[in-house]
Amino acid sequence: MAGVLTFKQFIGGADNLILRQGFPSDSTNLIYNYDQDITSWVFSADQQTLVVDTITYDRFTGEPSFTNSKVIGSFAQAEITGGDAPAITNAATGLARVTLPAAMYTGPLVPDARKNVPITVVGVTWTTNDTPAQTNTHRWAIVQSWEPDVVVGDPTLDAGYTAFNLS
Repeated sequence: MAGVLTFKQFIGGADNLILRQGFPSDSTNLIYNYDQDITSWVFSADQQTLVVDTITYDRFTGEPSFTNSKVIGSFAQAEITGGDAPAITNAATGLARVTLPAAMYTGPLVPDARKNVPITVVGVTWTTNDTPAQTNTHRWAIVQSWEPDVVVGDPTLDAGYTAFNLS
């Protein structure tokens, strides 16, 4: 019996990977609460868009299934910097702001795409001031959905796309 392969299983990861759908214009601010003093912790974030050849959806739950999917290419990786970079908002209580910024993917999209689907993965990394230091990463994967003002087209034909040659 065929099952549903989740993005966590497909791309690798356990509880540190969260999948959602979003529009290229979406920007989300998240508050991470470490519930401890995070003075001197170091935070960073980067993002990269992968292109998956096909996605299906479970007709009962609506959840995407990657059972028959392959990553066929990508766009350039970029650091998230400036005002969108992760920032400690209250070191004593352990609060940090993480932004999933708008326009991480700016290429074309096919409306209601099930083929050649861009998925932007944001890695949020923090390193503690423990001895030895501990480094952890959360990944947010955003399935890019078409919206007005986005060029209608195949992401694999965009100038910034790099195809994978695995043969």
